[in-house]
Amino acid sequence: MNVLAEELRTTFGIKVFVLPLDLGVAGQSEKVFNYCIDNQLEVDYLINNAGFGEFGAFHESDWHRQQQMMELNMTSLAHLTHLFLPGMASRRKGKILNVASTAAFQPGPGMAVYFATKSFVLLFSEGIAEELSGTGVTVTALCPGATESNFANEAKAADSRLFKGRKLPTSADVAAFGINAMLRGKRVAVHGSLNKFMTFGLRFVPRNMATKVSAMIMKK
Repeated sequence: MNVLAEELRTTFGIKVFVLPLDLGVAGQSEKVFNYCIDNQLEVDYLINNAGFGEFGAFHESDWHRQQQMMELNMTSLAHLTHLFLPGMASRRKGKILNVASTAAFQPGPGMAVYFATKSFVLLFSEGIAEELSGTGVTVTALCPGATESNFANEAKAADSRLFKGRKLPTSADVAAFGINAMLRGKRVAVHGSLNKFMTFGLRFVPRNMATKVSAMIMKK
């Protein structure tokens, strides 16, 4: 992390601050906010990207792992937004990018809690985006599909049909797409033409059928 920070300083001539924290632990969001206050950092762009998933049947899972996932994917995201948003609103400028997922649009047997957390991120982002209409502050929910990263390995989902044997977009491509959508103030940004088609098509599919299709895709 420090190596990357130094590379950014050298390459772009900018100040880079490094604060390693586990946002999956309650109370860490305030440390991020207070660090910014102490260092007189005015935050105009907030990107809530931290999160993880866990593959497997819910009733066979480790509860503490699921609880940590909910804390990181939902609570810390909402808390950081709540901490930084008043300053943006008072300055009448600011942009927030919350990383959701195409998982947000349907239930996810095999990763039930993860899919549910991403649904929260999507609906939460859309709700506050409307609240902030006309304030100069925008909120964007980025909804990527399966992406080339270490997410699948960490989630123990690398052998599922969602990831195995597929050529996936790179993290850099998804990040660039998300930043562009945030700068344009787009509320919901689904990455990839196929993902856009699938998420739109889900509106016309019975929920029980969508759940079964999702279960089939998540199978190893």
